[in-house]
Amino acid sequence: MEAVIIDVLEWLTGLGYVGIAIGLMLEVIPSEIVLAYGGYMVVLGRIEMLGAVLAGVVGGTLAQIFLYWLGSIGGRPFLEKYGKYLFINKHHLDLSESWFEKYGSGVIFGARFIPVVRHAISIPAGIAKMSLWKFTVYTAAAMIPWTILFLYLGMELGSNWMYIKEAAKPMMTPLICIICLAFVVYFVSRRFKKPPINE
Repeated sequence: MEAVIIDVLEWLTGLGYVGIAIGLMLEVIPSEIVLAYGGYMVVLGRIEMLGAVLAGVVGGTLAQIFLYWLGSIGGRPFLEKYGKYLFINKHHLDLSESWFEKYGSGVIFGARFIPVVRHAISIPAGIAKMSLWKFTVYTAAAMIPWTILFLYLGMELGSNWMYIKEAAKPMMTPLICIICLAFVVYFVSRRFKKPPINE
């Protein structure tokens, strides 16, 4: 299986920046692995860091816009029937809908760093007809640190890029804690925000 992944990654990076974008758009291989391998390619001098970051952000954002579109056009019944082909099950949908209803559109940024809801959160945004412009901005903003982090880790790991998940664990735990804290602050501020006074 590892040999197949390496073959796919070599084919993708052989396409240059377009290959990295495609890898994140399709996400047949997890984005962190694609980006870690991209970081290794930066070390080898095959691609440049800035171009890899742009490709990662564009590819990751387009992937989420596609899921947003599926939610907007197909709705919940369509995703329950065909979501399995996108590696999204009913539990993912239930959890992401709950988060979206509880925290509002701001969850689109923070949820990108949380396992399970990271991809599925785009679907309730589409179902709720959230502004596509706002959705795209939040998603791209989240993809920037995500892309830079895993490219950097891939550069640090070099030829050991396949151990990216183990290398990322010490960083992901505090990051998730920070995001969760930000959720609490955001939710509390929304709950207690005073309505504007009509003059």
